[in-house]
Amino acid sequence: MTKGRRRPGPFRVGEDPDPRFTLANERTFLAWIRTALGMIAGAVGFETFGPELPPMIHRLLVTGLLVAAVVITIGCFLRWMGVESAMRRGHSLPAPALAPMLVGVLAGAGTTLALVFAIR
Repeated sequence: MTKGRRRPGPFRVGEDPDPRFTLANERTFLAWIRTALGMIAGAVGFETFGPELPPMIHRLLVTGLLVAAVVITIGCFLRWMGVESAMRRGHSLPAPALAPMLVGVLAGAGTTLALVFAIR
């Protein structure tokens, strides 16, 4: 660990890992951020172009995508810190918790839209 500087959170423990692993962890964090931004864009799209959907479904899709984006944003930051800390300590990486939630939200949104358009 580098001495002489105060380091934030996960950077205070253990030894510096190979920089390639730290940078790969950061790229994964940024990929999750892009996913959250995509969900926000989807919510804006539904809000703008989806008024012909039934009001309850419209509200559910927009709100669900926005809430999922917030959860992903917070969760990916916590995961980034957890992975960095685990690498520095030489521990196993934490299990991914965001992926199942993301699959559930997107599968639910897709199924809802498919049913709405199939019924029309």
